[in-house]
Amino acid sequence: MRLSYVAIFSLLFAAGCEGATSDSGEPAPSAGSKGTVNLAVNPWVGYESNAAVIEYLLEKKLGYTVETKNLKEEISWQGFETGEVDAIVENWGHDDLKKTYIEEKKVAVDAGPTGNTGVIGWYVPQWMADQYPDITDWKNLNKYAELFKTSESGGKGQLLDGDPSYVTNDEALVANLKLNYKVVYSGSEAALIKAAQQATAQKKPLLFYFYEPQWLFAKEKYARVKLPPYTEGCDADPKKVACDYPDYALDKIVSKKFADTGGAAYQLVKNFKWTNDDQNLVSDYLTNQGMTPEQAAEKWVTEHEATWKPWMPAGS
Repeated sequence: MRLSYVAIFSLLFAAGCEGATSDSGEPAPSAGSKGTVNLAVNPWVGYESNAAVIEYLLEKKLGYTVETKNLKEEISWQGFETGEVDAIVENWGHDDLKKTYIEEKKVAVDAGPTGNTGVIGWYVPQWMADQYPDITDWKNLNKYAELFKTSESGGKGQLLDGDPSYVTNDEALVANLKLNYKVVYSGSEAALIKAAQQATAQKKPLLFYFYEPQWLFAKEKYARVKLPPYTEGCDADPKKVACDYPDYALDKIVSKKFADTGGAAYQLVKNFKWTNDDQNLVSDYLTNQGMTPEQAAEKWVTEHEATWKPWMPAGS
C-alpha cells in the first residue's frame, strides 16, 4: 500500500505525540476521555444487556472509559461505600439494602426505573401443565412430588433455583406451605436455562424458579404455578413468607458521589429506560447469537436510535 506525503506526515506526528506530557509533567489526557465509570455487572443476562448498552453509549457516544465489574448483588452495594462501584443498572427490590445504603449510610441514591418489570415465580414445562392440568396450583404440588425427585433432593421433590445470590424466598415458601420439596441450587442462570430446555426437549419433569424479562419465554412455553397471592407486607419477614412474589419495578442505583459529580455519564444512566422486549432482544444476541457485549450493543443501538436518543444528555 502506498501512502501520500500527507498520510506519512500524519503518522509521524501521531507517533511523536505518544507519551506527550502536559506542562506539569503529567501524561496528557487522551482525546475525548472524560473519566472512568465503574459499572457493576450482576450474574444474569438481562442485567448484562442493560450494562452492555449503557457501556457502549458511554464510551462510543460520550467519550468515557467504562470499567465493568462482575459482582453479586449485595457485594455491588458495598461498592458504593468503598468507591469501587458507581452504578447498579438493574436492581430487583432490595428494600433492606436501600435502607442501609441510601437512608442510613447515605452513600447511594435511586436513579429511577429501567422501564423493565421484573416477575419471579415457579414454573413447569408446558407439556406438564397439559398432561397434569391441576399441577399449576401450589395446593396440588405434594401430590406430584414423586415426579420431581432427583438424586440431590433427598427423597423429596426438587424445586430448582439458580444462583444462590438471586432474590428468592423459596426455602421459606417450601417450609411455610408445608411442601414435600427441597430447594436445589443449579448455581447459575445458564444452568437453570439448560435444565428448563432439557425438560421441554426430553419431557423431563421440572419445577423451577424463573423470572422475566428473559429471552427464554420467547423461545419455549412454560406454565407458572399459582402460589398464594401477594399482598402488601406478606414478605416483610423473610422467614415467614407464604405468598407469591410481587412484581418488581426494576430500577437503577448509583453512588451519591456519582450522582453529584458524574455529569453527562450520570445523566445517561438516569435517563436509561427501555422495555422487556428491548432487553430480551439484546439478551438473545448475547446468549444465542454468539455476540460479544459490544457487538450486541452496537447492533441494538444502530437499529433503535429512536429509543436511546432521548437518553442522551442535553448538548451531547
